Amino acid sequence: MRALILSDIHANLEALNAVLEAAGQWDVLWNLGDMVGYGASPNEVLDIVRPISTLTVRGNHDRVCSGLGSMVHFNPTARAAAKWTFDELSPDNLEWLRAVPQGPLEPEDNAGVTLAHGSPLNEDQYILSMRDAWAPLQQMTTAITFVGHTHIQGGFSQKQHDWHEIRPRYADRRAGETWTLSLPPGTRHLINPGSVGQPRDCDWRAAFATFDMERCEVTYHRVPYDIAAAQGRVLMAGLPERLAARLREGR
Repeated sequence: MRALILSDIHANLEALNAVLEAAGQWDVLWNLGDMVGYGASPNEVLDIVRPISTLTVRGNHDRVCSGLGSMVHFNPTARAAAKWTFDELSPDNLEWLRAVPQGPLEPEDNAGVTLAHGSPLNEDQYILSMRDAWAPLQQMTTAITFVGHTHIQGGFSQKQHDWHEIRPRYADRRAGETWTLSLPPGTRHLINPGSVGQPRDCDWRAAFATFDMERCEVTYHRVPYDIAAAQGRVLMAGLPERLAARLREGR
């Protein structure tokens, strides 16, 4: 069984299409949320991911952009994008987005795995350091939890007194690349597939992960996509220019 794991698409149609083309064959798709916000293609992205996602967890931008949460904690750029997205969403997509469940969730037929957007303890919490990861790793109900929210590909692991930060290692940021991590028994993992639509680890390429359940291996992926087209959509929509510029910066 092979799971495709996507997070933080953020209405970037070009990045999503590149990821789905590069992903190859998969059996289930686990969607960790923040499908909308920032980018200029919310309806197009939802029209693609809704029918193919096996299990979806809502993200904070999904919650706010659908009118279920306040924008008070968003910065001005994120607030402008959320307001634009709310007005842009079709009635059908708006209704669907409002019904997406809050994490953490466990796939029914995949014991030992949990899906969350931010921390499994708090959907809005960023897990950026070992200090952030300590409590979730201690309190996780499964050995493996997939999370998003930070837009940084990697994760954290813990086995007894050994703690490790996970960062994929790549050689050529102009091409598609993969990096595989074995998940040994007795070790607890927080795995972040990275952001499809707005990476923030100084690598502009779209990020995602696949999980081979039989081998208990996670493969991190990076894939180039048509940034110019995605930037053009942002600017043509009248969204803040910063949202277009940061796609090339990868931060």
